[in-house]
Amino acid sequence: MSQQQAIEQFLYRVAEYCDTQDWDAYLDQFAPECEFHIPQWKGEHEITSDPKREMSLMYYADRTGLEDRVFRLRTGKSAASTPMPRTLHLIDNVRCAPREDGSVQARVNWVTHFHRFGESGHFFGTADYTLRGDGDDWKITRKHTVLLNDKIDSVLDFYHV
Repeated sequence: MSQQQAIEQFLYRVAEYCDTQDWDAYLDQFAPECEFHIPQWKGEHEITSDPKREMSLMYYADRTGLEDRVFRLRTGKSAASTPMPRTLHLIDNVRCAPREDGSVQARVNWVTHFHRFGESGHFFGTADYTLRGDGDDWKITRKHTVLLNDKIDSVLDFYHV
């Protein structure tokens, strides 16, 4: 299997873990130091670039932010996610490029369909992943997602992107 195919299969597996709400397996795909960022739009074609100084839709400096969200889901402390929506992540147009430090940059297009309270919707956008080799597999060290929806008329959480 080529590196491209291996990365595609890895990303499909991460999406499946999220869709099946296998949170332990999902979290295990992220390195402890993984940054998770969804910037906010500044204008029609410009997003924020510094999550520490500008607004973001979501920002976690490391995996503990995702772990906290999963803890809240599991303990029922996330009223916005009760009940959990059903999701279906579609990933397409995976482009990979090696980086000088040995990691790989993977850029994807994505759509997530969701259903909750008898209503369906979708989020869509692009995501840039920085992946580090981990034996025969990969770990996500950075996920930067740009949400392209003009309107967010429902809850937005990590499992939507």
